[in-house]
Amino acid sequence: MKLLPLAALLLATVPTFAQKARSTENLVQYAKPLVGTARMGHTYPGATVPFGMVQLSPDTDTVGYELSGKYNPRVYEYCAGYQYADKTIVGFSHTHFSGTGHSDLGDFLVMPTTGPLQLNPGTADQPERGFRSRFSHQNEVAEPAYYRVKLDDHDILAELTASNRVGMHQYTFPQSEQAHIILDLTAGIYNYPDKNVWTFVRVENDTLVTGYRQTHGWARTRTEYFAMSFSKPFSSYGSRNLSKNQVYRGFWGRFDQSQHFPELAGEQLRLFFDFKTTAGEKVKVKMALSGVSTEGALRNMRAEIPGWDFEAVKRAGQAQWQQELGKVVVESPKRVDKENFYTAMYHAALSPTTYMDVDGQYRGLDQNIHKAEGFTNYTTFSLWDTYRALHPLYNLLQPKRNADMVQSMLAHYDQSTMHMLPIWSHYANENWCMIGYHSVPVIVDAVLKGVVPAAQAQRALDACVATAHQARFDGIGLYEQLGYVPEDKSGASVSKTLEYAYDDWCIAQLARKLGKADIEAEFNKRAHNWQNVYDSRIGFMRPRLADGSFRPRFDVLSTNDQGFIEGNAWNYSLYVPQDPAGLIAKMGGEKKFLPHLDSLFTMHLPDKFFAETEDITRDGIIGNYVHGNEPAHHAAYLYNWTSQPYKTQARVRMILPKMYRPTPDGLGGNDDCGQMSAWYIFSALGFYPVAPGSPEYALGSPAVHGATLNLENGNTFRITVKNQSDKNVYVKEARLNGQKLTRPFLQYTDVVKGGELVFTMSGKP
Repeated sequence: MKLLPLAALLLATVPTFAQKARSTENLVQYAKPLVGTARMGHTYPGATVPFGMVQLSPDTDTVGYELSGKYNPRVYEYCAGYQYADKTIVGFSHTHFSGTGHSDLGDFLVMPTTGPLQLNPGTADQPERGFRSRFSHQNEVAEPAYYRVKLDDHDILAELTASNRVGMHQYTFPQSEQAHIILDLTAGIYNYPDKNVWTFVRVENDTLVTGYRQTHGWARTRTEYFAMSFSKPFSSYGSRNLSKNQVYRGFWGRFDQSQHFPELAGEQLRLFFDFKTTAGEKVKVKMALSGVSTEGALRNMRAEIPGWDFEAVKRAGQAQWQQELGKVVVESPKRVDKENFYTAMYHAALSPTTYMDVDGQYRGLDQNIHKAEGFTNYTTFSLWDTYRALHPLYNLLQPKRNADMVQSMLAHYDQSTMHMLPIWSHYANENWCMIGYHSVPVIVDAVLKGVVPAAQAQRALDACVATAHQARFDGIGLYEQLGYVPEDKSGASVSKTLEYAYDDWCIAQLARKLGKADIEAEFNKRAHNWQNVYDSRIGFMRPRLADGSFRPRFDVLSTNDQGFIEGNAWNYSLYVPQDPAGLIAKMGGEKKFLPHLDSLFTMHLPDKFFAETEDITRDGIIGNYVHGNEPAHHAAYLYNWTSQPYKTQARVRMILPKMYRPTPDGLGGNDDCGQMSAWYIFSALGFYPVAPGSPEYALGSPAVHGATLNLENGNTFRITVKNQSDKNVYVKEARLNGQKLTRPFLQYTDVVKGGELVFTMSGKP
């Protein structure tokens, strides 16, 4: 049997996808990659396919991580490499995070230029002094799998598209005797002078260049390989080595390595490739990536984009997006609703990202080469964010992919010298960012919902338990000894205690499923540790010291140095998703709990209370409710555990239009690898997973006029909304398959077996 290249298979599927797209609506038109590129969203506008390994996108500035030997706060604006307010583009690099609050990547920046060769990037206020270029948003188009912009200073039209592992550039040049394509291996996101450990380049022939780059950044030990192919032979080439203070240089000095030298190595390399172009001539570039080898990168290129048909690659990419977006077909008479919804669907399918070659090989946490047998290996696990709603969304809409993500986490565990599941990992590295051990709820939720095969359940439980017992990590040893993390020994102690307790509850649920009574009892006890940081005298969670006392200095509104991370006591005191009823009782019952919850959304939080944190800004705040950060994402749904669930409905419908708009500044905070978008998707459909690991969703108030969920098992789940309007935000009645719901909850099994949920809306509670 002859095997077709992956690219041929991709292109062969285009008619099928296209027919499917014609039979429904073109959903790609509603997804807006520019949403979130202004201010705090930290998204990128470039070309990628669902969960693609390549994110080919423009970078608009070269702000460094370091300024005068200290952290440069401005670099935070450039977590995705692009800010909508900027007026120049430095180039197009191939790897980007979507919506993060810290960063890395920006690999292999490519920039086409004309005129005298310039090998420095220039500055934003004087772009003509370097290779960067001015641009206008009027000449910029961003669609799923496609990006286009006019580079005004060079009179070049730049177009980008991508397959999973290959980025494709198409540059339309003017007539020029001095046309160049620059490959900058010094550029990077969250860059600093010593971030590059080493770079290596081979000019294989006049159309092919290979190499790799090793960096020391958020990922401490990261190696990325590339193969770069040109559609037209370059007439000449050269390089500049910007490395400094390299004491030993060997005997390479006998060669002039700046011109036409085929093998280059150094910490800071920039290369240029010269062409002569006619007016309107298109020069194309393919850049394939691999975490394994240049041979792997070449194999990826030949499999996915063997030819030079840019439009065919674009069509194939957009066909994949049409299929991805079509997992949920929503109805609304307002275009803005569809743009919000499908932009959220788009952002929710950008990460985690594929991290293996077409032959299944990938670099592991141990820096050895492994082969994924029977699953796709993924990376970019922003788990402190995504366990809340993104992975539960995958369990619903694409369980096979989420099962592969769980397998990737378990492979990470197997390769870990710490015997821990991922905390925040990317590119064969653990960067230890944020708190909790939130692989646990992702894995437990997937196992309990039958997404992960039962045969893997014991292996999953063992990994979860081992992770929860790793005493060296972030106060866990103290947590096990005292029942809480003491603030005088480990900062952000209240947040850690609360999040560990929730993760522990998840482990208890899996242990119960497997009949492990001793493990269930141990972790059920740990799941109640949230009570140990609740100060009943003031009605808030509060940091405790190692001697058992509550810390005297305490401000319930401040987000800085109060025992919490990316939130304050008012928000975090509501974080007991595993036991809202127990929390309500602990806080004195509904009589005291409801005013507290009400005030979260109605009180004013002065700027001074979040002035010292870059992760919380006015953009993402409603009252004292910080939607732009994750710890309170479940808070609006807590009314469902009281006698006033109608307030959940009103709050959700209030949050949706305030925090999400289809504009560049339309996200009220970092999208955080899709978590903000997943919150929107669930909430717009009318339900939300308050506690992953539980079989229940809490009902809210649907914002759409109707929706059909096309499930992976072949079933469809229909959401019908009667009397929908902007004023009718209250659910008068909800019926599941004709039966009236008497509680504001829905079961996961109710959805995946297919059926219909009918909401009847009203303007009154």
